[in-house]
Amino acid sequence: MSDNETSRLVKGALLLSIAGLISKVFSAVYRIVLQNLTGDIGFYMYQQLYPLLGIATMLALYGFPSAISSLTATEIEKGRVLTWKGFYRPILSILAGFHIALIAMIYFAAPLLAQLAGDEYFIGLYQFAAMLFLIVPALAILRGIQQGRYEMAPTALSQIGEQLIRVCTIIAGAWLVSRGIFQIEAIGTTAVVAAILGGLSALAVLLFFYYKNRAGSYRELSVSSLEAAVPWKNYLKTLLLFGIAAAMNHMTLLLMQLADTFTFVPKLMASGAGEIEAKEMKGVFDRGQPLIQVVTIIGSSIALAIIPAISHQKLKEQRKQVTNYIQTVIHVGIFIAAGAVLGLFIIFPEVNQLLYKNTQGTNELRLLIVSILMSTISIIGASILQSLGMIVRTAVFIGISFVVKVGGNLILIPLYGVYGASIATVSSLAVLLLLVVIELYRKLPGIPLYRSISWRSLAAASLSMIIYLLVVQGILASHVMNVRLLLFVYVIFISLSGAGLFLFVLLKTGGLTEDQIKVLPKSEYLLRIYKGRKQP
Repeated sequence: MSDNETSRLVKGALLLSIAGLISKVFSAVYRIVLQNLTGDIGFYMYQQLYPLLGIATMLALYGFPSAISSLTATEIEKGRVLTWKGFYRPILSILAGFHIALIAMIYFAAPLLAQLAGDEYFIGLYQFAAMLFLIVPALAILRGIQQGRYEMAPTALSQIGEQLIRVCTIIAGAWLVSRGIFQIEAIGTTAVVAAILGGLSALAVLLFFYYKNRAGSYRELSVSSLEAAVPWKNYLKTLLLFGIAAAMNHMTLLLMQLADTFTFVPKLMASGAGEIEAKEMKGVFDRGQPLIQVVTIIGSSIALAIIPAISHQKLKEQRKQVTNYIQTVIHVGIFIAAGAVLGLFIIFPEVNQLLYKNTQGTNELRLLIVSILMSTISIIGASILQSLGMIVRTAVFIGISFVVKVGGNLILIPLYGVYGASIATVSSLAVLLLLVVIELYRKLPGIPLYRSISWRSLAAASLSMIIYLLVVQGILASHVMNVRLLLFVYVIFISLSGAGLFLFVLLKTGGLTEDQIKVLPKSEYLLRIYKGRKQP
């Protein structure tokens, strides 16, 4: 790969990371608005469909495009022409066959899925949601081809466009429900319609870029060439094994929610809760998901911006530099996650009141917030392993954590209710973290990953922030809880000032080395604080 192509690839990866961050922030925000407009029951109904819709999105955004881009880049590097008969038709045939089978499976299994979820109303909604998978092959091949040519803008813009259409549609539907124009059950239909409209808008954006570039960089597609035998075995293996594994590596939190979809309400009802009560408690429990998602993405995205600089080949050629990158990624992820968990744990009553208009479920969700630490570090560790070529293995680890989550829900929810679901989530992500850490040490022998962390600095920064938050909370919290605007100002102030204090103490006490700080975005500002500690 030439230096120019490498530069385009790194810039493209960063562009996709930014697009992913924007989309996931949108996703978290609109779910908070949805809950505010429709209450916990409306939020419950949406969350019962969200994991299924999310799986389709992940396959169309990360899984199959990654596999197709790999195939595309390989063919281009070999100087081969991508033709309809030898490349596009077989790939579309494989994707179409897989998704038709998946649609049929979901459609005919919908009664069983609804029974598992504890609500027969979802039979028709699950069957309707299956139709979303019809769009996935077209989205995947258009994204994959363009990514294989190092054109990341179409994927990034289509992702943001898809999320905007989806958000606007869902909020519009929720508003109509809040006004009594639609019944609360319409939230489910709105969720599916929003996902389909979002997918179609993404398809329009991708087609625009495809035909725009066809006369230029895609000109060779019309060149005729002798057709070699279609490598069906390679295509099947790459698409179905690599593609699904790549998608799973982006579905850690989604799979936790999928487990809750089919176990939470039935197990709560089996332990004596009424149907409405169980659904409301599921809606309350799901309040934690947007917060976990936003903090995990923010925590991991800052670190993951460095990931394109890590590869197995670079580790061999530039071991010292790549080792510094890996340590920086892990250290930054741990510091951000630890600070966020401690801060949120303390101010969660105010955050819950601000976002959801009451403090219901605060104690249970405080326990769930602990999972941010495990999810952030696990995602970072898994991303490092993926950059070193271990995509399938990390997907297996995520699959194991899903099984642990399902088993934990089945055992713990009847015993401890909502607390049981929180314990199951934390436990499953702890298992994932353990598997990832073991594999990191196996793959990177001799590199101090966690022993090199300045635990003294982390303790000093954490203690300083905790004392500060408790003092400010004790003085101000009781005066702002009943006025939402004042509460908003309070939460923003205490969050930013607490985070600023945490970062200041961390840098002042040498939590990161100068070389590690230089790797980070806006490092010049961080270096001023860091170097100040060395001055008399």
